[in-house]
Amino acid sequence: MTQKTATSHEPRRFHRKALASVAAVTLVATGALGTAVLPPSTAAFAQALPQTPITTAEHPPGSFAPIVNRVKPGVVSVKVKLKDDASDDEEAGGQNLQNVPPQLRDFFRRFGEGGQGGGMGGMARPQRHGGGAAQGSGFFISADGYVVTNNHVVTNAKSVEVTLDDGRTLPAKIIGTDPKTDLALLKVTDGAPFPYVKLAHGAPQVGDWVVAIGNPFGLGGTVTAGIVSARGRDIGAGPYDDFLQIDAPINKGNSGGPTFNVSGEVVGVNTAIASPSGGNVGLAFAIPSETVQAVVDQLRADGKVARGYLGLQIQPVTKDIADSLGLDKAKGALVTSAQDGTPAAKAGLKSGDVVQAVNGEAVTDARELSRKIASLKPGTKVELTYLRGGKTETAQVTLGTLPNDIKVASADDRGGRQGDSQPRLGLSLAPAGQIGAGQEGVAVVAVDPDGPAAAKGIQEGDVILDVGGQPVSTLSDVASRIRAAESDGRKAVLMRIRNDKGTRFVAIGLQSKNG
Repeated sequence: MTQKTATSHEPRRFHRKALASVAAVTLVATGALGTAVLPPSTAAFAQALPQTPITTAEHPPGSFAPIVNRVKPGVVSVKVKLKDDASDDEEAGGQNLQNVPPQLRDFFRRFGEGGQGGGMGGMARPQRHGGGAAQGSGFFISADGYVVTNNHVVTNAKSVEVTLDDGRTLPAKIIGTDPKTDLALLKVTDGAPFPYVKLAHGAPQVGDWVVAIGNPFGLGGTVTAGIVSARGRDIGAGPYDDFLQIDAPINKGNSGGPTFNVSGEVVGVNTAIASPSGGNVGLAFAIPSETVQAVVDQLRADGKVARGYLGLQIQPVTKDIADSLGLDKAKGALVTSAQDGTPAAKAGLKSGDVVQAVNGEAVTDARELSRKIASLKPGTKVELTYLRGGKTETAQVTLGTLPNDIKVASADDRGGRQGDSQPRLGLSLAPAGQIGAGQEGVAVVAVDPDGPAAAKGIQEGDVILDVGGQPVSTLSDVASRIRAAESDGRKAVLMRIRNDKGTRFVAIGLQSKNG
């Protein structure tokens, strides 16, 4: 851990904190030996003491050296020669900044500036000399030479070598890659058997100690330590984001390297950092071991990853949508359409259903549903629990295979302010058939930019298919459905909208006319 330097105008405060830290370390260290160092007895201190002795079997280690000595031989540096036609974006891992959340986008962009940065994840940007070269990290997962690293480390590789902890440099072959999770599996054929490390079976807890070993800035075998800061992070890097956030110092070149728990098991693969300078600021992201194990198993067996497929277009359940459906909480995945002939359609799911659980495990949001289904192999039978018309239903579905050209990213319900309770939504409407917009629904021919519908992203040319779960074909249909939602006490009315980008649900808030 790094001690912050005190400013000149706060010397006394710094010394007080420093002394407090020393006292805390003394208590922890001596407590590990079964002794105790207590401050002078006071009445207030005595009242604060627990009535029974504190037992801390999982105390922070006095040193990480025993862990490092065990696992360090299994960590390698990955060196890549790139193809002559590799572009700068490809060398950096092909990062799409449009997919990165605004709060992290500027960090990642700056990370690649100045010719020294890399793409998302800290891979050193190759120097372009006859195809260029790149460096990252990796680790052995078997004695016969299988190595895990990041996909973006080996993207556009002409050849790959790994340098072991004992100094040997050996050629490696790319067995398979999975861009969606940014993982790659390599194989070193010469020099076996190799020291290897194990993937953890369970997820770490927030606050657990972790140790990272890798090749930052080309300095192989570097060790850093920290804690798990958060779990389940979605940083917009891919459709199945579920990162661990750690504060162990991770820098360029750590990509693909392992993060260990205090038992010496790999809990994550270091993949991304957020940094304005390219150096560590305590924001690093690692792919959890459960994801790594599932992907590596398939890459090892088939050289590629096949994912389960439902055939649903889904979107998040927002607060407004939850209100319009009479739900207590904004949870689950709202089905905007079930494609004909797909597993979900065959099982009876349809537009307007809210998927709430997979095999009895609750689904928090649309992205979680995508991750759960994608983590299962094609042909797996799953039970989906969903809500339809206020009633809970179940369906047995046999998963298909996710086509390569289908994006699992969910459609977004565009935000905006709530509108009025009046049937007038700030829209000019006409039956779709009258203006050549198809035979279904009511077409939007004009939008009041200050109206509630515009605030929700409804545009001229959109076609309203359903209002309040019922199909509409006339203006009076729309008005009557809104009045029905009001009389039912709903806080919002749900509309299904179609345009050239697809179909989505939009919930428009209903307020009292005086509100």
